[in-house]
Amino acid sequence: MIMEKGISSVEVLPSKSSQVTAVKVVVKEPETKQTQRGKRVGFVLVHAGAGYHSESKAKEYKHVCKRACQKAIEKLQAGALATDAVTAALIELEDSPFTNAGLGSNLNLLGEIECDASIMDGKSLNFGAVGALSGIKNPVSVANRLLCEGQKGKLSAGRIPPCFLVGEGAYRWAVDHGIPACPPGIMATRFSLAAFKRNKRKLELAEKVETDLIQLKKRRQSNEKGSRVLCSACGRSPKASGGGKGGDQIELFSLENDSGTLDTVGAVVVDQEGNVAAAVSSGGLALKHPGRVGQAALYGCGCWAENTGAHNPYSTAVSTSGCGEHLVRTILARECSCALQTEDAHQALLETMQNKFIGSPFLANEDGVLGGVIVLRSCRCSAEPESSQEKPTLLVEFLWSHTTESMCVGYMSAQDGKAKTHISRLPPGAVAGQSVAIEGGVCRLESPESS
Repeated sequence: MIMEKGISSVEVLPSKSSQVTAVKVVVKEPETKQTQRGKRVGFVLVHAGAGYHSESKAKEYKHVCKRACQKAIEKLQAGALATDAVTAALIELEDSPFTNAGLGSNLNLLGEIECDASIMDGKSLNFGAVGALSGIKNPVSVANRLLCEGQKGKLSAGRIPPCFLVGEGAYRWAVDHGIPACPPGIMATRFSLAAFKRNKRKLELAEKVETDLIQLKKRRQSNEKGSRVLCSACGRSPKASGGGKGGDQIELFSLENDSGTLDTVGAVVVDQEGNVAAAVSSGGLALKHPGRVGQAALYGCGCWAENTGAHNPYSTAVSTSGCGEHLVRTILARECSCALQTEDAHQALLETMQNKFIGSPFLANEDGVLGGVIVLRSCRCSAEPESSQEKPTLLVEFLWSHTTESMCVGYMSAQDGKAKTHISRLPPGAVAGQSVAIEGGVCRLESPESS
């Protein structure tokens, strides 16, 4: 049987920092379900990004999360590896035009799509990643192939197989290993092209404002008093606010990264044997510089998976989303995994998001720290006391946390008829980048009876 705890209520709690709001989830026991005879067990948790998810697109985000969960569970039920299941979930998320990964990713400054992706296997601890990859429809499939090829051992002449490739080299490796190329015109969607045009216009206006600011400073320095310089872009008088960083420019012409396009996708999986895997995929920030690589490709930053061992009482899997530069400088995926080895998973994740992310000394100069994570941890536990039979049971705790306005997630066990989805949002009054939301639940997976 399977017992699952789900969200029942939310309360706002004060945190150690006066600038942080923590959302605690109170869980309850729903009905138990009978495990089907001979059915393999497993669990998947996916996310469609930490950023902002409008109510108008909520249905699409939830639907793609449901499909991703179903793809992963189908793989697990067929006896596939955890890495194959997490890859199947990511491919479904990459193929959605509503997510910033694979198809429909953000375009860079040159109007091109360059994607990052990575995957980690908790059993072998092997890792595969690609960065700034163009011309491949599903970047996670290349990352997974790198992981698999790496497990085969050394190449000819004793060469070490690569685990992380970027740019043209990654593309050529993928094609050489049978992964089909995708014409660039297919990767961009009408949504991503429209966003690119809007962002390019904002950039042009912002650059005009910046030029006016420079001219104004020069005139002031030459003691030309009394003149009032108008901005050629918007007709306003340019003012250098925010410590001389061009605050008006940022307020007027900020790109769409802070309003819905931080939606990196990811998934974490545990299979019947207790093996965990994690993966992440992203198109990166809008109008990023060509060649920029974000957290989705970097070891310990985009995802982490590690089975239980001599020093780890729990198996853990983590996938991150948000501003790549913030996640890279805090190595958030591995930080979360390490923290989850303590007894209270909820408290451990909350403290990590507060102290290692929002309050990180590496991000002390940032006005707002934007990111989100999904995590799961699992361990073997004894059967219920009233049970006369000793069946192997897998206890799975799953959580998501974010400092962005919202985060869309979905989750499903192999015994569930359909996936559950949820858009987590910061409570009213909470400030994105300075507040933390955390939610989640627990499920118990019992191995199926032999037929």
